[in-house]
Amino acid sequence: MGNEVTDVKELPALTKEDFKSDQMVKWCPGCGDHAILSSFQKVLPELGVRKENVVVVSGIGCSSRFPYYVKTYGFHGIHGRAAALASGIKITNPKLNVWMATGDGDSLAIGGNHFIHVLRRNIDINILLFNNRIYGLTKGQYSPTTPTGRKTKSSPHGTIEHPFNVGELAIGAQGTFFARAVDTNPKMITRVMHEAAKHKGTSLIEILQNCVIFYNNVHSAITSKETKDENQLHLVHGEPMIFGKNKDKGIMLKGTQLQAVHIGKYGITEKDILVHDETTYDSGIHLMLAKMAPPTFPVALGVIRSVKNYTYEDKLESIIETEKEISSIKCVDDLLNSGKTWEI
Repeated sequence: MGNEVTDVKELPALTKEDFKSDQMVKWCPGCGDHAILSSFQKVLPELGVRKENVVVVSGIGCSSRFPYYVKTYGFHGIHGRAAALASGIKITNPKLNVWMATGDGDSLAIGGNHFIHVLRRNIDINILLFNNRIYGLTKGQYSPTTPTGRKTKSSPHGTIEHPFNVGELAIGAQGTFFARAVDTNPKMITRVMHEAAKHKGTSLIEILQNCVIFYNNVHSAITSKETKDENQLHLVHGEPMIFGKNKDKGIMLKGTQLQAVHIGKYGITEKDILVHDETTYDSGIHLMLAKMAPPTFPVALGVIRSVKNYTYEDKLESIIETEKEISSIKCVDDLLNSGKTWEI
């Protein structure tokens, strides 16, 4: 299992309360971050990891207050550098259970380079990316995920940039695990957090999160009571991709494209509906699922991609152990007494 999860029976019983810090939570009332924090604090005691082996790392942004509110070790870094910090912590001590809290601005703008490379390297950390499609902490500028045309404080005429799709970017960077959840569904958040913790490699969870101040109802087409059933596809590995209030709609593969269809119309049956396979190494279907959006498609939620591959730190540890075996230098004294020159 990823992140060196220990048998729960060997640990003292922990509860959600054990992971609540004494710091006042300073997010705005109604902010989606509250639900994410609560879900995270619920998941941690269920993972069977000792508190002293959990580290929460963040960069800059509203999401990056996360380490203060979780009673574990934490590191509040600088803007866009959380992935670099988390990578260093994990490589230095691979036994640690490392979680990174970040936002669409922190990771996809100034931190974009670190973000794609931590995914490419497949370092065994878990990333929670809060996507509210706006810069919240700095008061409402557009971010790399803000929809084209949206008027913000830094785009009074509407942004003219093409927004990132987080899943498409992650899978394109050779990410081995990508999941998506919404802040209005804590049960879903906890489920994908559990799956992320089990995954060996970089786990990325995009959480569609609402900013009540600077972009309220940004995800309303997906989360509102009136439309969520028609606009959410809950993926389960090995099960057909069926959605809709009456479970009468599904996703088919027609040629090389996905298609949303009505079950029972035009001779379409449940047997025609695509069955989700999160473990297939070919990323084609996963990419198409990550890109689906209303009004043509529902948004794919749950674990979209979870494939096996070696991790960076495993290979690095192997190299270190090999060099230790063949090296004549076993300690600092050996190094100091080895002469004035050395060969590489």
